[in-house]
Formats: sequence, C-alpha cells, structure tokens
Amino acid sequence: MQSRFRSDRRLTVRMTVTLFLLGLLYVAFVAALVVLLKSWVLVVVVVVAMLGAQYWFSDRVALFAMRGRVVEREEYPELHTVIDRLCAIADMPKPVVAVSEMDMPNAFATGRSPDHAVVCVTTGLLRRLEPAELEGVLAHELSHVAHKDVAVITIASFLGVIAGLIVRFAFYSQMFGGARRDQNAAVVFAAVMGVSAAVYAISFLLIRALSRYRELAADRAAAQLTGRPSALASALTKVSGDLARIPTKDLRTVQAFNAFYFTPALGSEPGVAGLFSTHPSLEQRLEQLGRISAELGEAATPGKAG
Repeated sequence: MQSRFRSDRRLTVRMTVTLFLLGLLYVAFVAALVVLLKSWVLVVVVVVAMLGAQYWFSDRVALFAMRGRVVEREEYPELHTVIDRLCAIADMPKPVVAVSEMDMPNAFATGRSPDHAVVCVTTGLLRRLEPAELEGVLAHELSHVAHKDVAVITIASFLGVIAGLIVRFAFYSQMFGGARRDQNAAVVFAAVMGVSAAVYAISFLLIRALSRYRELAADRAAAQLTGRPSALASALTKVSGDLARIPTKDLRTVQAFNAFYFTPALGSEPGVAGLFSTHPSLEQRLEQLGRISAELGEAATPGKAG
C-alpha cells in the first residue's frame, strides 16, 4: 500500500546504495570467513540463521530491550486515537502500539514492513509532551515505517552486529584459551578478528550516514503531514533538553538502539560520540523545520505548537 507520506527519492537512493554496498561487504565478509575457518557450511548456516532471526524478530528484540509492552486502546485511549488519526491521514496500516515504562523521553519504530510494524513510546515522553507535540513525534515515527527505512536500518545493522560479536568472541577466545592453541590457530583467529573489525568499521560508517539522512527525511515528512512543523520543533527541543539532564550512566543501557530513537540518548556532553551520532544535530533539525514552517506560512514558535 502506498501511503500519503511524501515519497523521498533521495532517501530511496541512499537506502538502495547503502544496501548495495553492505551487500558487497556482506559477501566479502562471508567469503573471508569461509576461507579462514575452512567451513563454508557452518559460516553460511549461522549467518543466514541470524539474519533471518533479526529480520523476523527485530521488533520483539527491540521491545524487550526497551522494556516495552503492547498496549490496547482501553489502557492508552489518547495514544491510540492520535495514531489512528495519523494512519487515516497517511492512508497506511496501523502499527502495533507499545509503551515502555521508562522515564527517558523517547520513541521508536521497528518492524520488517508497514504491515508488521511497532511504534513504541516511553511513559517519560507521554508525561512531557503536549498533544500537538506528541502528534509530531508519532508522525515522525510513522514516516519511518511508511518509507520502509526502519526495515532497511534493521537489515543494515545486522552485519555490524555479527562482525562485532565475532570480534568479541575472538578477543575472549584469545584471552582465555590462547595457551591451548597452536600458532596456526592463533594466526587464523587474528585474521578473523582483523576482517571482522574492518567490516564493523565500514558498516558502522555507512549506517551512520544513512541514519542521519533518514532522520531529516522523517522530520520533513512528519511536518508536511501534520502541517505543524513548530509542534515537532517544540517536541525536539523539549526531549533533547530533558535527555541532556539524564545522567550518562543511565543512558548507556539503551544507547545500542540509538539508530531507532526519535532523539539519540547521548547525555549532556556527547563529545566524540556526537561526531558518530546516528542523528543530525538538534540545530540542523530545527533549521530544516524552520524552513518548512516558513514555506507553510506557519509561525515557527513553540507557542503555536500546542
């Protein structure tokens, strides 16, 4: 089904190029593991099984990690009403609605397709935002589903996850079992670790570049669908400010899912981490929303948002 969210050709091109490059990297990675480990059956079976698991169960994994649970209309009627209205306007299937009992204000969407998607918000977000601001955030998340970029990010992140796990496994294997291996085994493990580290680094950079653009695309689509970019700008400012006041140690447990969040959990002083963020800066996002607001003839002030 084609939704009424404006299509974004530049986003589509970027997703296609990223998947193509990651596909080449994926093939090279598997080939290198087969050569080094001399067991193509084991490598292919494990990699395919894990890719399938990530594709089919990514929404459940994300909900579990964020302590989210599916909620029905009787429990959160206002949340369901907003999502119903946005889905009707966008002419798209309604996703599963979930809530996470976390004070961290945030939201995310996940799922392999618009027909199998989940939109989750935290109770911290629901407590802090006005209705129009919440509508802007939910429209942002629904645009990820409609444009299918949430599925692309889920698949794209798989390679980096596998490479990272192999690096960790090789590292601990060398630490705790190095004395029991001969020199040839040590060379093979070092080679596997080197290839995995290189694959992880390349996939990391490719995913970050795509992720930053898709967040700008989702902001644009949400602002155009709701017609109230100032409400989304107000929500961004409010959520980013509140996240900055949450201790960094409390955010570390959820930072693995930053690519899926409305706003990254970076803490008050992101430092070097900000350079490799999955999201563009707050200033970039607000500047774009300001331009859209001017185009729509809306006064881009928080006072107009509510």
